[in-house]
Amino acid sequence: MTTADSTPADGPPADAETLAALVRAGLIPEGATPTKVADGVIWSEGPCWIPEAGTVRFSDIPGDRILEHDPAAGATRVHRSGVEFTNGRTRRGDGAIVQCSHGRRRVEVERDGAVAPLVERFAGGRFNSPNDVVVASDGAVWFTDPPYGIVNPREGHLGESEYGGCHVFRVDQGTGEAEPMITDMGDPNGLAFSPDESVLHVSDTSAGRLASGGHRHVRSYDVVRTDDGVRCTGGRVLFTPPSGVPDGIRVDAAGRVWSSAADGVHVYSADGAHLGAVPVPEVVANLCFGGPVGLDLYIAATTGLYHLSVLVRDTTWVRLGG
Repeated sequence: MTTADSTPADGPPADAETLAALVRAGLIPEGATPTKVADGVIWSEGPCWIPEAGTVRFSDIPGDRILEHDPAAGATRVHRSGVEFTNGRTRRGDGAIVQCSHGRRRVEVERDGAVAPLVERFAGGRFNSPNDVVVASDGAVWFTDPPYGIVNPREGHLGESEYGGCHVFRVDQGTGEAEPMITDMGDPNGLAFSPDESVLHVSDTSAGRLASGGHRHVRSYDVVRTDDGVRCTGGRVLFTPPSGVPDGIRVDAAGRVWSSAADGVHVYSADGAHLGAVPVPEVVANLCFGGPVGLDLYIAATTGLYHLSVLVRDTTWVRLGG
């Protein structure tokens, strides 16, 4: 493995010039800058637009609570507390929210305030601490399972890996069983499909946990679907951000990858070319697109939530119509 220090970075640091590059590329309006809309969080994560409520739901993992920001009211409230360190979440086609629980070591579904497990075990053991999740157009749930919730008591409960790895899993809608799709990463973290779901992008943030020997890049895998099932092949490094680790990622309708980093949100083409970046004054953990017409970017960054007007929509918003 390469160390974090020796990993080449793709693109310059986020600053005024990289922000201007996104304006020139037609991705954000001229004059748009990120504005902090929610504060008082210990570590902000897992934002998801809830169209029925017109809110952004996100996690404060060390605070063990889920928050909701209402942009129309300009207010943020506690959605639920004592939530067992939930992290990433996404909206399912039926409106339910699929979310990752570090503390319960499972992927679960929340609907109308009720929470139920979706999948809890693989190969006779519990997962490590499911981190981020996406739902494919066929209804299958894909999620990453790094060890953060079992190695950091601020994010879960200390424990051991019970299957001996850190995988990316797919949960078939019919069987309800989890099957490992990617097993060659250090700490798989954020994930997002290309618009046609032929490629899965996954971030590896193991450099943030390991003193040496870790990675801080996004890898891309071809998703192959046959009569025999689904598999991921051809893993290759797509990009490495200039600073920090690429935690959460999103893909817009043109296939561009919007990635978190220590200094903001960096944007890359589908083939890994750096297009520009949005500077944010705090370390960015994750992001999501939302708003009434899908042209609002919400950025979960350390102590709160930021908003940025954009000119593109992401694949989830386009597919689900908000």
